[in-house]
Amino acid sequence: MNLSHAVVLITGANRGLGRAFAEAALAAGAAKVYAAARDPASIDLPGVVPLRLDVTDPAQVAAAAAECRDVTLLINNAGILRGGSLLAPEALAAARAELETNFFGPWLLARAFAPVLAANGGGAVLNVLSALSWVSLPGSATYSASKAAAWALSNGLRQELRAQGTQVTSLHVGYMDTDMVRSVAGPKASPADVARQALQALAAGDFEVLADEVSRQVKQSLSTARPAYAG
Repeated sequence: MNLSHAVVLITGANRGLGRAFAEAALAAGAAKVYAAARDPASIDLPGVVPLRLDVTDPAQVAAAAAECRDVTLLINNAGILRGGSLLAPEALAAARAELETNFFGPWLLARAFAPVLAANGGGAVLNVLSALSWVSLPGSATYSASKAAAWALSNGLRQELRAQGTQVTSLHVGYMDTDMVRSVAGPKASPADVARQALQALAAGDFEVLADEVSRQVKQSLSTARPAYAG
């Protein structure tokens, strides 16, 4: 994936990692950056094209694909975290909301933009996942389930889109310095650094990005006798 002169669409681009992706894409020489958010008025980064997009709304996704026919890189970044216990009364509602945004949203976007990417030479899809795709922590189990599903989705899309020349890359990272985990104490990765690593990996043709020590340790543990997900 050559970022120079690419046309990039980023979901959830109004803040945090999404905004960092937009800044990094512009710095890398992208010809155009569509910055998508549910409220386009929340996009205040110069040089991007604001786009109204709720990734859980099939009609808005279809409208975006019809409007943005020049996209060569789709970055599925939009995500939500509800938190709470699996046994809490509100757990099912939380899980459904997280799955709609974190799993069905990227699926809808990938399906809608696959023909666009094919028409523009193949391009790439980057799905923002998490170290929690592989491990569940107290208070984030429903989020982990949605990210585990999104990991499986990414692996399936990689196989199905390979024939049309579309690269599919998964980004895994632990806590980042964003609003989503503002209340969580401890080390957090810089969104700018994570975006930089991800774009470098795309340029190198990598299928997976482990953007911090947490994600690297969790991934490495999966082949051990006591993997991280065993608790």
